[in-house]
Amino acid sequence: MSSLTPRLTEILENLEFFPDRADRIQFLISFAERFVPIEPARASLPYPEAHRVPGCESEAFAWVFADGQGGVQCRYDVLNPQGISAQAMAVILRDGLEGASPSQVAAVPDDLVYSIFGRELSMGKTAGLMGMIGLTKALARRLTD
Repeated sequence: MSSLTPRLTEILENLEFFPDRADRIQFLISFAERFVPIEPARASLPYPEAHRVPGCESEAFAWVFADGQGGVQCRYDVLNPQGISAQAMAVILRDGLEGASPSQVAAVPDDLVYSIFGRELSMGKTAGLMGMIGLTKALARRLTD
């Protein structure tokens, strides 16, 4: 996937070390365990609806901030504590897009979800995770408008 940042590419390459589904799930859970919600100084509950990830069963929210150096910082919150896949995706996007330009973020393919989680997730979870990518991309585009 040539439209990925170097860090996202590295994350996907690391996932290739886990061809066994159970091992991959454990690796993704390790991402979710590193999840930290958006800093209260940047956003507080109740969050604006414009930041709600459409279709996400885990009530996820996304923000994209300019970092002052031409790049972005992506931040998330997942209100459902059982939203492990949404938490893992939030950490992957936060880490994988840190410092990327808004145009690099906008170029991330929505189907990145399949590269990370495979095709075994429910349609609802897949739609929510794709929604997380889609909202992140839309918010990054707004930084250039």
